[in-house]
Order: sequence, then structure tokens, then C-alpha cells
Amino acid sequence: MSAKHSDERRGGYAPQSDAGAGFAAEPGGSGTGAIGAFEKAVYSKVTWRLIPYLFVCYILAYVDRVNIGFAKLQMQQDLGMSDTVYGIGAGIFFVGYFLFEVPANVMLQRLGARRWLGPIMIAWGIVSCCTIFARGAASFYALRFILGVVECGFFPGVIFYLTFWFTRKQRARAMAMLISANPLSGVLAGPVSGAILAHMTGVSGLRAWQWLFIMEGIPSVLAGIVTLRYLVDNPSKASWLNDSESNLLLKRLHEEEVAKKAEGHSYHSLADAFRSRRVWWLCAVFFGFQMGNYGLWFWLPQILQDTLTKDPWLIGLFSAIPWGASALCMIPWAHHSDVTGERRWHVALGAGAAALAFGLSGLGGASGTAALILVTLAAVGIMCGQTVFWTLPINILSGAAAAAGIAWINSVGNLAGYLSPFLIGHIRDTTGSMAIAQFVLAGSMFGASALALLITHGRKRFQAQPAVA
Repeated sequence: MSAKHSDERRGGYAPQSDAGAGFAAEPGGSGTGAIGAFEKAVYSKVTWRLIPYLFVCYILAYVDRVNIGFAKLQMQQDLGMSDTVYGIGAGIFFVGYFLFEVPANVMLQRLGARRWLGPIMIAWGIVSCCTIFARGAASFYALRFILGVVECGFFPGVIFYLTFWFTRKQRARAMAMLISANPLSGVLAGPVSGAILAHMTGVSGLRAWQWLFIMEGIPSVLAGIVTLRYLVDNPSKASWLNDSESNLLLKRLHEEEVAKKAEGHSYHSLADAFRSRRVWWLCAVFFGFQMGNYGLWFWLPQILQDTLTKDPWLIGLFSAIPWGASALCMIPWAHHSDVTGERRWHVALGAGAAALAFGLSGLGGASGTAALILVTLAAVGIMCGQTVFWTLPINILSGAAAAAGIAWINSVGNLAGYLSPFLIGHIRDTTGSMAIAQFVLAGSMFGASALALLITHGRKRFQAQPAVA
């Protein structure tokens, strides 16, 4: 039986007792040039098969998570909510996310991507649509909490899913291509949300913010149905790969596991993920990134309304600029990290640039074009640094530890998604200004930058061998 069909596990691949055992040789003869060309073609095939589809799914996930920032411009007045109530509701999503994310990622490992990610997408699309039934603080909080519960398994599940296909030499670029959906969701959702708010009030007796949740929730349900048929769990089950191609992928993944063990400090069991101090430090770094990230996502429309324009359509257009610039910078930034094998400074400099931008915003009380430039710099720094960040835990975690560790880092870090919008809302209610909130975000990003340098200093396992450009 070929290696393609010998793996009966639902996720991942079956390690062999000896490096390379059980794997067919790559075609192309003994020349390293021919083997390299074949390997490059295989990874290109996998990339184009998986990343564009996951990219679209991640856009839908992020839109349904953060479109509350646009809905706020009308919803807050309709429901009589203060900025603090809005901030709690926006952030309580991450409480549900935190509580259920680790078991959700363990379930993905057991059930496989197709049978787990598809139903998750259907569920969050339905819950997002149900936000139209919010009538006050309590119902708003409940719906946001439930949305966090049903969506929590998606992003860490996809990051874990990529470890079934790509080695650490290729992961930063693959993740950058995927995570660029994060800012691009802002590029697309901003103008669409602005147009909905500007034109849909009163249609069929619904307010425009209600139409926003319906029109942006239904695509997630449809994509979830498609996912049930499109994704496969790992290379051994991919009918679109021939035996030589799947064997190559499985061999490279096995070689990486052997290399991790040789380097030491690789963690494999579920318990290992929670015992590792490095995992907890990485949680803290990601927490700092998410303070800035969700501070921007949930409050950018309000910042633009305060400093640039009151027109919902123009707010949508202007909001696309920071995220569009981020999408343009992320992939070359991550590619440079892959080519050089350098990780720590790529993470730290991104966080540092965002800290500088937030700090200048707070100091100068920037408005108009200056404010837009600074929030753009902040978004670019966050997205570039965060993209490379996800290569760090994968370099020390394997197997069940990778599933749990990635989910745990994402869960703890995303608690900032609760704290950040709540703090900003409370500060705005108390001071009537964003200045102090900008300093809080600057401090969080500076802390993430410094900590990223500290915990990776002199540690070879956090570096990758340079990849073929």
C-alpha cells in the first residue's frame, strides 16, 4: 500500500521510525536541481489549492467578527447603548472564544478539517444574522458571546491545518497569504458596510445595521456548505495529489519532526503545551498584538467619524486604506522572513512601528490626513509582525501539543479582544477623548515588541533555515 493511502488518521501524518522510511523517492532523478524543481511545483500546487479558499473563508470570519464596528454607527443610538456597553459587547465575543477554543482545536485533530470547519462556518453565519434581534445590552452581550463560542475553532484550526501541509520553511509565507485576509476583509467590508448603512434603512421595515448583519452573515453559511466537500484532511487523502507528490509532502513533514527532536525543546503531548513557559510567554506577546489589533478594528470607524467625515459611505472607503496598505506589506515582509530565516526582528519591528504610531496619535491629537497616516502605520506594523509571529510556536510544538498550544496562545491573546474595546469605550465615556486610549495601545505594542526580543534571544529553535526564494 502506498504512503498516500496508509495514513488512516483524521489529521496530520503518521511518523515513521526512521527518517525517510516508508516514503517513495521524489521523481526527477538524482540531481538536486530536478528534485528542487519538483518540490517547488508540489508546494505551489498545494498553495493554490488551499490558500485561496481558506483566504476567502477567513475574510468571511473576520467580517462577521468585526462588522459590529460599522453597525455601531447606527445601532448604538437605536438601542440606547453607551460606549462602555458597546465595548463590552464587542469584546465579550472573546470570552466565549477563550472558553471553548482549545477543545475546539483538539476536535479538529480528531474529526478532520472538512467535518469540523464546515459546520463551524455555518453556525457562525447563522448567529451573526441573528444579531438583528438584539434589543438591548443583555441580548447584545448574549449574541456576541455565542458568536465567539461558535467561531472559536476556525482560525487556530486553520493554522493547525497548515501544519499538515507545510514545513516551517514555507509556513511564514503561507500564513501571510492566509492572514492577509485579515486586512483585506477591512478593504472589502469597509465600503460594503458603508454602502449598506447609507442605503438600506427602511427596506422591508429593517434598519440598515440589521441588513448589514444579514447580508454579511449569509455568505458564511454558504461557504460552510462548500467546505464540507472541498477540503481534505491531509496529503494522504488528497485525490488531487498523485502518490509522488503526497509522498514528498509526508516525507518533508516527517523530516521536520526528526529535526525538532534533534534540536531539543520540542513539545508533543497535550500537557506539554500548558507546561511550557515559552508557550505562556508567547501568549503574552500575542496579547499585546491583539490589544492594538482589536483597538483598531472595533474603533476605526468611530475614529474616522471623529476626525475625517460623518458620511457612512466615506467612512467605509477611508477605513479600507489602513487595511489595504497592510495587505500589500504583509506578504513581502513574511517572504523576507522566510528567505532570510530571521523571525524575532520581523516580529519585534512590526510591533514597535505600531507602538510608535499609537504613541504619536496620543501625543499630537492627530486629525484629518495625519490621523489616517498614523492609523495606517499602526495597522501595517500589527499585521506584519503578527504574521511572522505564528511561525514561533510551530517551531517548538508538534502533534497534540501544537493543536492545544496554538489554540491556547490564540485564546489567551484574544482576551485582549475583550479588554481593548472595553477599555477604549470606558476611557471615551470618562474623558470624551481617544488620547489616553492611544497611549494604552502604544504601551501594549511596545511590550509585545520587547518581549518578543527577550524570549527569542539566542534561541536557534526560533529561527528557520532560509527557504528557497
